[in-house]
Amino acid sequence: MMYNSKESEKSAVKHVAEMMAAAARTAPKACGVDLIQTMILDGEDKDKLTATMREIGAARDKFFIRDANNVDVCHCIVLIGAGVAPRGLNCGLCGIGKCEDAEKDGIACALSVTDIGIAVGSAVSKAMDHRIDNRVLYTAGMATLKLKLFPGDIKICFGIGLSTTGKNVFFDRAPIE
Repeated sequence: MMYNSKESEKSAVKHVAEMMAAAARTAPKACGVDLIQTMILDGEDKDKLTATMREIGAARDKFFIRDANNVDVCHCIVLIGAGVAPRGLNCGLCGIGKCEDAEKDGIACALSVTDIGIAVGSAVSKAMDHRIDNRVLYTAGMATLKLKLFPGDIKICFGIGLSTTGKNVFFDRAPIE
């Protein structure tokens, strides 16, 4: 059987996206508490995400539209979300002395923010290991939260667009006007 470039590259990206999800899952987490969720979108589901990114861009910041244009030409996008439940350490990293007070005030646990950062870093390192062009996009994360693609306890999200083109689609992006 013969496989052309586009078919092979799309298959490779899907495989790497799955490994990225696994890397996010196995990344270290504060107190061993796993509040990380992952998801991979392509096709019509990815199109719904970019449509929502454009809606946000029209109402708020135009770079959401620029990022949506980038995601349009990606094979898929990996989404990584995190819950923000406190760990009960009363560490104060969130700026509040006690976890119960922070939770009552709706303040995200700083350790959750750290956990998602480590998970995203682990995921993009897997893409880098396989030379898949990628970009971490908070804009895609915000659109994901607006669409409520993750369960209700996910409050922080980032998207990672994945592309295999002759030139990185995230490089030399048009300025925002």
